[in-house]
Amino acid sequence: MGVNCGVCGTWFATPRARDQHAEAKGHWQYECDVCYDVFGDEQEREHHHVHDHHYCSHCDRSFQNLNNIKMHLNSSIHRGQNINCPSNCGNAFTTAAGATAHLETGACPNAPGVSRDDVYRLIRSKDPNSVISKKLIGWYGSETYEATNRTWNGPAYECYLCDRTFSRLASLNQHLQSPAHQQDLYHCPNRGCAQEFKTLAALINHLESESCGFMRFDAVQKQMSGLVSSNRLIGF
Repeated sequence: MGVNCGVCGTWFATPRARDQHAEAKGHWQYECDVCYDVFGDEQEREHHHVHDHHYCSHCDRSFQNLNNIKMHLNSSIHRGQNINCPSNCGNAFTTAAGATAHLETGACPNAPGVSRDDVYRLIRSKDPNSVISKKLIGWYGSETYEATNRTWNGPAYECYLCDRTFSRLASLNQHLQSPAHQQDLYHCPNRGCAQEFKTLAALINHLESESCGFMRFDAVQKQMSGLVSSNRLIGF
């Protein structure tokens, strides 16, 4: 009956003859682990696994949709933690968004006084054309709020800005000190995307998700890694 080469389609009388041909021409077939379609190289098969079956062959796991498997492939399971803190504190992160949030939240021991406002001022100095940062005329810093015991409404402490309630006053103040009620400082560089963000980490996370199709995940890491610690201007 014979067998054919899955790459070029040539027929052979025996599997051995086909294998000799594949060895000589580099026409090895890579079979899908799910549907058993064949591909000319490993990269084509892996693309098929991810985009057609939402399947990770390395972990032998299937996912509900394309976004879920992309999140899995971009997690520390597959990528490790290869992005160092911009302040060289010794911490490492899986994504540029994680490294940026580390600074913006004041979690870096080498930069304990740095805030998201400080990061915004630095980014504005590197972004004269407002590629990612918003031009805020007369901006001197984000407003700060602090709640007292007067926010107790009987059963809980209530945020007077959004009516959300908390069981502890400390939790309410943590909410007020977060970006929840701050103005948007950044915007997506994709002109077709109108999303705005309160923190640089949120913007980078948006780009990493590839939700607006502006950049691939790997390109975001290359573009954004070291942005805070370098002297280069922002441009895409």
